[in-house]
Amino acid sequence: MRTSRFSAEQIVRTVQEHEAGMGVDEVCRQHGISRATLYRWKQQYSGLVVSDLQRLKALEAENARLKRLVADQALDNQMLKDLLGKRS
Repeated sequence: MRTSRFSAEQIVRTVQEHEAGMGVDEVCRQHGISRATLYRWKQQYSGLVVSDLQRLKALEAENARLKRLVADQALDNQMLKDLLGKRS
């Protein structure tokens, strides 16, 4: 999947500019995006502030780390079960 050339913080600020009353065409022209992109961003990021977004990213990173930890533990358990099964 292609990554965005805009960071999540930039996207939130762009959406906030539009919500503050700046016109759609003006926001799109200023940031070099299409109307569809602005409306998609607005649908995804509307109501978020940068601090919420940073907290969300931190939680997602922690969740990914914990999922890897659980997967490693499950793999270790399966290896031990296989080892014990071969001994008997």
